Amino acid sequence: MPESATIQLPTIESAIALSGIREENLKTLAQQTGATVVLRGQDLLISGTANQVELCGRLVRSLEDFWKHGKTITNVDILTARHALDTQRTEELQDLQRDVLARTRRGEEIRAKTFRQRQYIQSVRTHDLTICIGPAGTGKTFLAAVLAVQALLANQYERLILTRPAVEAGEKLGFLPGDLQQKVNPYLRPLYDALHELIDPEKITNLMERGVIEVAPLAYMRGRTLNNSFVIVDEAQNTTPAQMKMVLTRLGFRSKMVVTGDITQTDLPPNQTSGLALAQKILQNVEGMAFCHLSQADVVRHPLVQRIVTAYEKYENS
Repeated sequence: MPESATIQLPTIESAIALSGIREENLKTLAQQTGATVVLRGQDLLISGTANQVELCGRLVRSLEDFWKHGKTITNVDILTARHALDTQRTEELQDLQRDVLARTRRGEEIRAKTFRQRQYIQSVRTHDLTICIGPAGTGKTFLAAVLAVQALLANQYERLILTRPAVEAGEKLGFLPGDLQQKVNPYLRPLYDALHELIDPEKITNLMERGVIEVAPLAYMRGRTLNNSFVIVDEAQNTTPAQMKMVLTRLGFRSKMVVTGDITQTDLPPNQTSGLALAQKILQNVEGMAFCHLSQADVVRHPLVQRIVTAYEKYENS
């Protein structure tokens, strides 16, 4: 026999936060629980079997820290909460939801959205070298940049160095106008984007002019020893084995390095081994460093990105 329940939300803001854009969150709640979920003003109406209504109610209440304060709730937040309920990790979920890493320049909270993202953050905090492998949209570079900027502003390091190989995804650098630096800047754009979320553009320019923040192609790292620095190596799947060995051995005293990449999106020639894939085999048991693996379940971009990643994984596995 069908059952129903009503959850009264305290404010219009909390109702908007819970329902999401175009009621996407209500659709996700329905998909995850099998219940019918409808919002009427500030009343959330849940109907279905007893088990469906009970599960949906628990799922909604597990997100209360967000909607009670009118904070944005995403598809990933709901999926993480469902996973926590299934695995009896509700206390850990509360810690995850309340652990705010930083705020953007617009005042938006930045935090881990999945348990694996939180594990990644903890690994970066506790290891001098962390290698994070995962698909696009899992926050690999962005979370590393957040931690790096925090550490830099807290004077834990003298410099922030962001680097990546200038390997083309189907295009040639020679087709681009300008000198070498202007040619490689488009390849470093994702690193600039992460910085702009956290620091005023004028301040970034000042820090770069003073050499406190350095954004450079990987080739510029050769022959250097990076002391008292927080180093982020992005798109590491496009390094050759020699380049990977070179950059890993740049790590100096009082420094921290985070290497990120997606070994399923290599732009190297077909017969070229990825330095990241090889490093994963060689360094897996090296003491003092951490490997973190994110998956399509950790994608925090548009929900469609998660479905695209999943579809490609299924195709490649078949």
